[in-house]
Amino acid sequence: MSDVLIGEGAEEDYVDSLRWYAERSKQAAEGFEAEFARALEAIAATPDRYPLCDDRHRFYLLKRYPFQVIYRKPTDEDC
Repeated sequence: MSDVLIGEGAEEDYVDSLRWYAERSKQAAEGFEAEFARALEAIAATPDRYPLCDDRHRFYLLKRYPFQVIYRKPTDEDC
């Protein structure tokens, strides 16, 4: 299983979304947080499993929330 790194902009989006849910419902915020964590675990475990959205990026759709996680696997150039 690989580590999943979250970019600064993506982290800001996540925190803003989590805050939005928390302002409306503690249960919704906890559910969003748990589902996002499951998404990262699934991506780390099987990164090639999810559909491509362009030639380098894939996406994972959250099941209960209107979000997708867009990601890419690191290349040799990234190291």
